[in-house]
Amino acid sequence: MLLEMKKLLFIIFVFGFSLVQAQTMLTIDEAIQIALEKNYDISIARNEGLIARTNNTTGNAGMLPNIGFNANGSLASKSVRSRPNDTSPFTYTSPDYSSLGANVSLDWTLFDGGKMFIAKNRLSEIQALGEINYRNQVLKTLSEVVSAYYNVVKQKQQLTSIEQTIKYNQERLKIAQTGYNAGAKKKTDLLQAKIDLNVNLENAINQQTLILVAKRELAVLLALESDSLFEVIDSIALDYVPDRNKLQQMLFSKNTDILAFEKKLEIEQLVLKESNRSQLPRIDFNAGYFYSKAVNSENAGTNVTTHSMWPQVGWSMNIPIFQSGDLRRQVALSKIGVELARYNFENVKLGVNAELKNALTTFENQQKLLVIEHENYELAKENMEISLQRMRLGEATSLEVRIAQEDFEQSATRLTNFQYNLKMAETKLKQLMGDL
Repeated sequence: MLLEMKKLLFIIFVFGFSLVQAQTMLTIDEAIQIALEKNYDISIARNEGLIARTNNTTGNAGMLPNIGFNANGSLASKSVRSRPNDTSPFTYTSPDYSSLGANVSLDWTLFDGGKMFIAKNRLSEIQALGEINYRNQVLKTLSEVVSAYYNVVKQKQQLTSIEQTIKYNQERLKIAQTGYNAGAKKKTDLLQAKIDLNVNLENAINQQTLILVAKRELAVLLALESDSLFEVIDSIALDYVPDRNKLQQMLFSKNTDILAFEKKLEIEQLVLKESNRSQLPRIDFNAGYFYSKAVNSENAGTNVTTHSMWPQVGWSMNIPIFQSGDLRRQVALSKIGVELARYNFENVKLGVNAELKNALTTFENQQKLLVIEHENYELAKENMEISLQRMRLGEATSLEVRIAQEDFEQSATRLTNFQYNLKMAETKLKQLMGDL
């Protein structure tokens, strides 16, 4: 039985080792760089921002003239049958008519109550909002990448703990087998040790599956093939030290959610200004140069050609007096839009402020838990080794060693989870501050 167990362990760990050797090491910085270049959510947000930038022009705001060229032409031919009197033969003529016309025109709004300048400011604010939304999506995606990356690290650490437990269990099985062969141990101790080892081996296989799943989730965020071969580091860096007062002071000027809703409020205020300016007169300037040519061959053999060329300059003014209450309705809706944007802005400030406090509390608590669990882990490890030594000397029962083993397994799991949770709390704080 021991020989079969060793063969199984050899197959599992040699297979895992060969996979690691064939894979490329991927650091967190490299993962972030790949996400910035390839992640689809980031690419979508980047293009949406580009749309807003493209729309931000003086022409789109109505500040530039419209110039157009028009041309037209026609040709007509008809047969005319006639005779001077009833005894005369019919004569046939085919008079032709042709015409050609062209003009260049210019239309320019000279004054619309200043609405065009407000529109240009609104387009600039929409562009700025697009850039904030892009940054917000980048932060969200990078937060997901960090979470997915360190989830792979966590699952690897869990596998390392399981492998350590397997080594302890192998030692326990060896002691139980030796004691049973010598008649000093009960067979139930040997059987229980084998059962526990089998469970640990199952856990190792399941853990390898969890590692593969975690890697595939990370690959999706990096826009890589789900079966891409890469390896991650073995530890979680925990060197971040937040400054609570500084974070609180800079929150409203750094958080992208707050900045986005603040920008939305500014845009709605500009929309209200545009609605108010729609009630003012509008003055348009227009100019053009016209040309036409007509050729008429009404008399046989005789063509009459007419040329016309003339410039034109004019202006028009429109004063809105009553439009079925539509302008008043637009102003009323714009005022409601401003109020809604203000409520959303104040609401998001409260929500983000609460998120910051929760993230700080989580970070500080995870730090405390991690310090305690580090001590617990060392104690559980020492207790496990002492229990195995006492079992060799016949001073400890199999149940005592099993309990020590379970304590070690649970402590190792808690330690890994606390490290991961602390990293996620750090990531949340950086995301809230736009600092990932």
